[in-house]
Amino acid sequence: MSSENLPTSPGRKPRVAVVFGGRSSEHAISVVTAGAVLRAIDRTKYDVLPIGITTDGRWALTADAPERMAIADRALPSVDDLAEPGEGSVVLSADPTSREVVYTEPSSVPKALGEVDVVFPVLHGPYGEDGTLQGLLELAGVPYVGAGVLASAVGQDKEYMKRVFTSFGLPVGPYEVVRPREWDRDPAAARRKVTDFAAEHGWPLFVKPARAGSSIGITKVDDESGLDAALAEARRHDPKVLVESLLTGREIECGVLEFEDGPRASAPAWIPPVGDHDFYDFEAKYIDSASGVVPAPITPEQTAEVQRLAIAAFEAASCEGLVRADFFLTDDGEFVINEINTMPGFTPISMYPRMWEASGVDYPELVDRLVQAALRRPTGLR
Repeated sequence: MSSENLPTSPGRKPRVAVVFGGRSSEHAISVVTAGAVLRAIDRTKYDVLPIGITTDGRWALTADAPERMAIADRALPSVDDLAEPGEGSVVLSADPTSREVVYTEPSSVPKALGEVDVVFPVLHGPYGEDGTLQGLLELAGVPYVGAGVLASAVGQDKEYMKRVFTSFGLPVGPYEVVRPREWDRDPAAARRKVTDFAAEHGWPLFVKPARAGSSIGITKVDDESGLDAALAEARRHDPKVLVESLLTGREIECGVLEFEDGPRASAPAWIPPVGDHDFYDFEAKYIDSASGVVPAPITPEQTAEVQRLAIAAFEAASCEGLVRADFFLTDDGEFVINEINTMPGFTPISMYPRMWEASGVDYPELVDRLVQAALRRPTGLR
C-alpha cells in the first residue's frame, strides 16, 4: 500500500478516534486530557470515537461524556468507570489497507464500528507516549496526532533525551542515570553512584523515574538521609532512575506547534513557586490548580532565545505535531533545557494550551490544527 493517507468516503466527515487512559501511572491525567479534547473538538467537522484503555491494558468503548472525565473533589477519573458494561474489547486492524475498528465480545460475532481516519492519542507515560502506540498505528497505516516512534521514545526516556540534546549542542544540566542491571548486580555500588554525584554537584538532588511524567515519582532530596526513600519511590514507577542536580533560577516553559509552514513557538510561561509545594509536583499541577504566568515576565531577548531553543529541541528529537519544552532560566541569565513533553497535558489548567491561547490560538483551534497536521502527514518513513 502507498504511504499516502487513505481518503475518506465522499460526504463523510473525517473520523477521529480519541484514545486515552492506559497502563501508566499517568492514567487519570490522560482521562482528564481526553475530556478536554472531547469538549473542544468540532463535531460539525469530525465524527468522534472515544476509546479508553483500562489500567490492565484492555481497549474499551467508553461513554462520550467529557463531564465525567474531570478531577472532582480531588478524586481522579478512570477508564474503568467510563467503559461500556461487559468484557468487550476494541481491536484496530494491523492491516494497512484497512482502518476498520472492530468490537469483540466473548462468544459473540465481532461487530465492525467503521473506519478511523486519524487517531488522537492523549496517553501520557509508558505504553502510549513512548512510541509503543505510535508503532502500532504505523503498522496499521493510521495517521495520528503527535510525534512518531523515535521522537516519542526519545521524549519519554529522559536519559536519551538529554543525550540527544547534548549532541545537538543544547544546554543540559548535570545528571546521572542508574539502570536496572546496576541495581540487580550491585545495589550498594548503584547507590554509591548517586552519592558520588552528590559529592561532585552538591545537595539537594532531584530523584525521578527516567520514563515517567506529570512529576509522578519525583522526590527532592536535601541530604543522604532521604536518599533511600527517594530511590525506592522512583523505582516504584520505573526501574531506571535519573538523578539531577538542583538548578537555581526560574522555570520557563514554551510550546511548539506544527503549522503548515513548519513549527512555531508560543509565548513562554513562567512557573512560579507554588504555595507549600517544594517544587512543581503532581499535586501542584493537577490537584491544587496551580497556574503559571503567561507571558513569562522575561525580556524580549530572553523570549526570543527560549523560543529558538524550544524549536531547536523539537527539531533535534525529530518531533511532529506538538511539544512543550521546559527550561530553567538560571541566575546568570542562561537557559538550560530540562525536558520536552511530546504529548503535554491538555487539561483545562495545563500550560500548553494556555501558552497557545496567549499566542492567539484558542483551544478548539489548537485541537483542529493538531488533527489537520496529522491528516497531512503520511504514515511510514518520512
